Amino acid sequence: MDTLSLHTCTVHHLRATINKTHILFHFIAILALLYYRISHIFSGENVPVFTWGLMTMAELTFTFLWVLMQAFRWRPVTRTVSLENFPANVELPGVDVFVCTADPKKEPVVEVMNTVLSAMALDYPPEKLTVYLSDDGGAASTLYAMKEACSFARSWLPFCRKYRIKTRCPGAFFSSFGDDDRVLRSDEFKIEEENMKSKHEVFKKNVEKAGECGGINDSVVHDRPPCIEVIHDNSNGGEKEDTQTKMPNLVYVSREKRPSRPHRFKAGALNALLRVSGIMSNGKYTLVLDCDMYCNDPTSVKQAMCFHLDPNMSSSLAFVQYPQIFFNVSKNDIYDGQARSAYKTKYQGMDGIGGTVCMGTGYYLNKKALYSSPNQQDEFLLEREKNFGLSSKFINSLEGKNEESINGDGISSVGILEEARILASCAFEENTRWGKEANRIFLRLFAGEFVHRVPTALQRMEIGLSLSTKAMFLGLHHHRHERCLCSTNEMVLRIVTSRSFGFQPSHIWNLKDVHSSKYVLWKHHTVSPLRGPLRIIWHHPSVVLFIRHSLVPQGFKPMVYGICNSLCILPLSAFLRSPL
Repeated sequence: MDTLSLHTCTVHHLRATINKTHILFHFIAILALLYYRISHIFSGENVPVFTWGLMTMAELTFTFLWVLMQAFRWRPVTRTVSLENFPANVELPGVDVFVCTADPKKEPVVEVMNTVLSAMALDYPPEKLTVYLSDDGGAASTLYAMKEACSFARSWLPFCRKYRIKTRCPGAFFSSFGDDDRVLRSDEFKIEEENMKSKHEVFKKNVEKAGECGGINDSVVHDRPPCIEVIHDNSNGGEKEDTQTKMPNLVYVSREKRPSRPHRFKAGALNALLRVSGIMSNGKYTLVLDCDMYCNDPTSVKQAMCFHLDPNMSSSLAFVQYPQIFFNVSKNDIYDGQARSAYKTKYQGMDGIGGTVCMGTGYYLNKKALYSSPNQQDEFLLEREKNFGLSSKFINSLEGKNEESINGDGISSVGILEEARILASCAFEENTRWGKEANRIFLRLFAGEFVHRVPTALQRMEIGLSLSTKAMFLGLHHHRHERCLCSTNEMVLRIVTSRSFGFQPSHIWNLKDVHSSKYVLWKHHTVSPLRGPLRIIWHHPSVVLFIRHSLVPQGFKPMVYGICNSLCILPLSAFLRSPL
């Protein structure tokens, strides 16, 4: 009997044909523009050669970038899952959820706890689920809030399971986002809902007052030892807890930070979480979430497993990426805050030719993709201590040998907590191959930029984007443009100036271990920073002051104006519209 397919991949042939036709006509028009420009430079006419040369160089580069962008439109695909075919008797793998926060003053603790609670309420066996919160600020108020959230979860999780609530983030459920869950409900539900709402208000007040006037420090501590605390260990509940009341493991992690050592921001935090989770729960898969990106659909984990457990692709699948969607962006948003151009065009095109990029949040990652290759599964176990450090428990977790000890002693045993603190220290990965290369991987992977030049098997694995009618995760978008720009610039500067980035020219042009269909696609992300210097040329006032000749034939200005817009040469478009 054939195994039922857990997911389907649909190729949009009509859309691809239309895209290719448009690309052809567009490319002909661009060539005509370039011919006009170059022919006038060498025609001997009285034109400013230097200024025209700069603009021609910029236009050629923009054309090159435009050609690379067409890979996104070549073969668009969409993927859907078939949860009805999901086998009920299959042994589900463990899943570790990583939630990252850094500053309780910039990231409100209540919102962070809403994300943690939504992750704890995922529709997945609680004994297979562990939620880790990485507090990179080391604030005492965050640890206190974790304990309060755990207490509230003892009532919240049974309520969600009993009434099959779909919006399991409490902050969203008690707002207009939870109206669908309140339709056609019984009187018993309404009574319990009011009771749950009162408990949620008490939970919020306790968390907010703790930092304001409760005497609990909410400041970031930059010089601190590691702190690992198990807030809830589901192995201690025994047989008293049933499927309705049982909760997943909940762990608070604050890695060691010293001012004299590089900590690599979110990449370093996730690196520490990966090691700590290895000796605790050792889930085969990891869900990575930003602290303001809550789980909007509790079935997201099972939908991701429809890809990871599909025998037709599981051996070569690294991660499943869900779109990053924001709940506070207007439908009439003119700045594309939802990144529709990315998720409805670029990501579908990237998936169609064999590999998309990771957004840094909202994805389910196969941990083995960070350690090994599909064709050389055990290569990473050679010279284990040289590669991964001196922790025998961590090395055993890579081999999957610590499951019995985890199930027997529980994650809150003294020995495991002591080992976890060592793994979360600054000095653990010194003089190891993992310490030299892993942060380069994480810096690119978790900062939202995935490129092929990484020293693991991730570049040789196929990657999929899952789209559905309901958003799996919803986040908070920063409306203030100055904050968005500062965040973007800060991320770019961290990547560029970090020693672990290891940027070399060979990173752009090396074709080793890269499939030809993916090369053009990934080159677009690598060379995109070239846009900045070239746009400066067009913004520079000398361009307008020195040019006295028409940049394009007069009769073709409307057509060229449209071409310039598509090439993002907006200053040139404005110049064409203005009188000479």
